[in-house]
Amino acid sequence: MNKELVFLRTFAVAMAIGMTFVISTAMKNSGNQKFTEIDVERINIVEKDGTVKMIITNVKRFPTGEIVNGNETHSSREKTAGMLFFNEDGLECGGLIYTGQKNENGHVAAMSLTYDQYDGDQVMQLITVDNQQGDQRKVQSLLVFNDREKDESQAKMLEASKELNELRRKDPQAYEKKLREYREQGMFKSTHRIILGKLENLDNGLFLCDDQGTPRAMFYVDKENNAKLDFLDEKGNIIASFPEKKK
Repeated sequence: MNKELVFLRTFAVAMAIGMTFVISTAMKNSGNQKFTEIDVERINIVEKDGTVKMIITNVKRFPTGEIVNGNETHSSREKTAGMLFFNEDGLECGGLIYTGQKNENGHVAAMSLTYDQYDGDQVMQLITVDNQQGDQRKVQSLLVFNDREKDESQAKMLEASKELNELRRKDPQAYEKKLREYREQGMFKSTHRIILGKLENLDNGLFLCDDQGTPRAMFYVDKENNAKLDFLDEKGNIIASFPEKKK
């Protein structure tokens, strides 16, 4: 009996010492950790209260239809590698996405960095698109500023998107009609106001648009290296130009 008591007491002391060592070691290692290299499919950057502020993800784990911060993400958007940003209220507020691959006729590549208005969609976008089909290759790289409806909300757009996707599968004509109705209400409407960069037609410059998205002033260098300043009416007709065209 005495031997058993001695063994139990010794075991208890050893366990206490061991637990103290483990806890103290864990506390020492609770700070920043250093990794030489890490492979991961997705990282969720969160606040102490669990609010997701950023998602860094591969293609497969890109959130489509997933609930993030209590809000449903778009289930119909294409999965792609990149990052998504979320504000203090847990709403998506922008992101960085990219893709690029060869196909039978050439390749398609694109990258887009966007910033959204509060509880809405993108109002600023840095984008490049490179599309080659056979011998034809079109590349555009732009910084774009958009106008959007002030009262749009992500929840309303999500519900409308579900309805439109269902109509598109069942009745394409009804889908087109409903989409027009929504756009007349200001939904799914993004109006370009300022475009800076290179267009597909190789014009490089600054393009200013009216509240309907129609270019009204353009200062650019065309593909023949001619510098131009054009002013246009609401129908896109040039009404003034510098230098003036030679007759």
